[in-house]
Amino acid sequence: MNIWLLAAVVLCVLVLLPGLIAACHGDALERLIGLQFATVAAIAVLVLVAYGLSRAIYLDTALVLALLSLAGGLVFSRFLSQSL
Repeated sequence: MNIWLLAAVVLCVLVLLPGLIAACHGDALERLIGLQFATVAAIAVLVLVAYGLSRAIYLDTALVLALLSLAGGLVFSRFLSQSL
């Protein structure tokens, strides 16, 4: 285990889990914020794992997740603004 994988584990525990918990509780806006927070943490974890394992495919996965999360957040916020 190297420093990159250790940082990924720490990031999962300290950032990703609270983001997922926030995405499961509260009203729609709080869930959206929790989901975006967890997605940013997941992207960072994928980048750290890519460096830790020296596998470039995980960087591609992180890039795709970033693009899809941006689009998904915009669509969800659009529907959320119409319901208010």
